[in-house]
Amino acid sequence: MNIIICPTAEAASLRAADMITEAVRKRPETVLGLATGSTPTLLYKALIQAHRDGLDFSRVRTFNLDEYHGLAPDHPQSYRRFMEEQLFNHLNLDLANTHVPDGLAKDVAAHCAAYEAEIKAAGGIDIQVLGIGSNGHIGFNEPASSLVSRTRLVALTQQTISDNARFFDAADEVPRHAISMGIGTILEAKRCIMLCFGEHKAKAVRAAIEGGVSQFTPASALQMHPDTTVFLDEAAAADLELKEYYRWSAANQPA
Repeated sequence: MNIIICPTAEAASLRAADMITEAVRKRPETVLGLATGSTPTLLYKALIQAHRDGLDFSRVRTFNLDEYHGLAPDHPQSYRRFMEEQLFNHLNLDLANTHVPDGLAKDVAAHCAAYEAEIKAAGGIDIQVLGIGSNGHIGFNEPASSLVSRTRLVALTQQTISDNARFFDAADEVPRHAISMGIGTILEAKRCIMLCFGEHKAKAVRAAIEGGVSQFTPASALQMHPDTTVFLDEAAAADLELKEYYRWSAANQPA
């Protein structure tokens, strides 16, 4: 893992956006894996600005990590709706090249297998954007998820339901299940970028970066990935034992 500690979430998001825009400039057919929630919104704003400044996204393909099971694509809290409002509608993407799991799939197992096949047919994901849950999850891979899991239907923990209740009118409206890329699927991306902001993420960040690799901290599986960069703000980095080393290392990278 390459750990980058920035003064603010805004600064971290801009640095992450630079990695993505550089990739798109070099390879217009870049395949992006995308995340939802509050964490990547600043990153998406930076990508929108890059497009306004002239960057062409017309050949980019995208695959989202997850979607709530039971929500229609036009539901106000669906992740398809989120992506359209936060990113897709502001870029010159071909919407046919944007993929989000179908929360209303009748045959969920077949849909998950097809989603995996679509990723493979696209040549795999070049850059996977990730956040981290307060319990250490990535995507909706909750603690105890297999480290070789594939796209599947998962039951959400009470912690995740509670964390996401702020987006709904009431906690009992939060779906109890989601379709999520598996940890094994995520680890097949050529490069991973994980964004972690706020003091409420500090405990999970330390477990993921400095703890042992464990299914009980799903994000720790990224320690086994050959090209992962973690962008933190100061608050999320607060509990890291080696944070001064990470600062030194980031400042002294070879050219």
